[in-house]
Amino acid sequence: MTYTQRKQRDLWEREPIFSPSSNNKNYPVKFIDLFAGIGGFRIALEKEGFKCVFSSEINKHCQKVYEDNFKEKPYGDITKINPIDIPQFEVLVGGFPCQPFSISGHKKGFDDTRGTLFFDIARIIDKRHPKLVILENVKHFIHHDKGRTLRIIINTLKELDYFVSYQLLNANDFGLPQNRERIFIVASKIQYFQFEKLQKIPTPQLKDFLDKKGDFEILKKEEYTLIKNPKVQQPSGLIFVGYRNKNCWKKGVRPNTSHLSRVHRQPNRIYSIHGTHPTIPSQETSGRFFIYNDEKQYVRKLTLNECYKIMGFENFKPYHLVAESYKQIGNSVAIPVIRAIAKETKNQGLIRRNCCEVIV
Repeated sequence: MTYTQRKQRDLWEREPIFSPSSNNKNYPVKFIDLFAGIGGFRIALEKEGFKCVFSSEINKHCQKVYEDNFKEKPYGDITKINPIDIPQFEVLVGGFPCQPFSISGHKKGFDDTRGTLFFDIARIIDKRHPKLVILENVKHFIHHDKGRTLRIIINTLKELDYFVSYQLLNANDFGLPQNRERIFIVASKIQYFQFEKLQKIPTPQLKDFLDKKGDFEILKKEEYTLIKNPKVQQPSGLIFVGYRNKNCWKKGVRPNTSHLSRVHRQPNRIYSIHGTHPTIPSQETSGRFFIYNDEKQYVRKLTLNECYKIMGFENFKPYHLVAESYKQIGNSVAIPVIRAIAKETKNQGLIRRNCCEVIV
């Protein structure tokens, strides 16, 4: 721990901890939503009593959805944001893009991030010193560029005087029927965030999140094949029950293996409603997610609304183009996971205020 960290920690430990029942209840913790997408982070934090004072998202389609749902159009290009122009805030959140850093870097910290979009996050942090930073990225980010990308980001945040913790979390541990693993980074000015204290919820079944009515796209029986004795895959909770009968390459294929090319491609797999659903990807703009309902004896496509529900979105206004909506929801965050983290940052006292602090 550096001298600056010790001094800052000692100062904040004398400050009142933010909680809904404290004297600060009329002044919610303020946060900024960077790489905001369609607002998953915002929904989660606002449900925990935080207040969004600034958002940034460059994609025009996401901007439209964000504005439709929050009555606020996000700022565009983050590289053009002057940190001084951002309203007062205490928490910075964002699901930033994964980019390789320059191999010419030697300091393994702030300077190595130049030329990447993470540098703009670091630039804002360096100028505004938020008390808390929460970042999210895909599972394989841990191994990106042989682990160098993650090391540089961790070192950068440490260089900016933060206690940095990170953990791979799965949405199916937080009340969603989706096997969705993402890495979360929490940086605090006070102490390390203890991920082990997160309150987890037993994994529900996909069937509890399905629409009761709708214009369902049901496959004909000759369009799919079910397998015998499907088993629950652990720890994902997936139950692979069959595959769509798609034409596949046959030349040079070994006997009794012709089905593998279609089985191994995710868009052609079929899963039981009594298990969980695979990760909803942003690349699948056709929404080829197929589920088997053994009670009604049919295979159908998961609806777009169901995709939103197994990400934790409720009463949400999607984009008017279906393909773009599938892309957007695949790029978003699992709301209950973010909410659990936000709640636990308060429980662990990572949001503290000086009683003389001016709230604007």
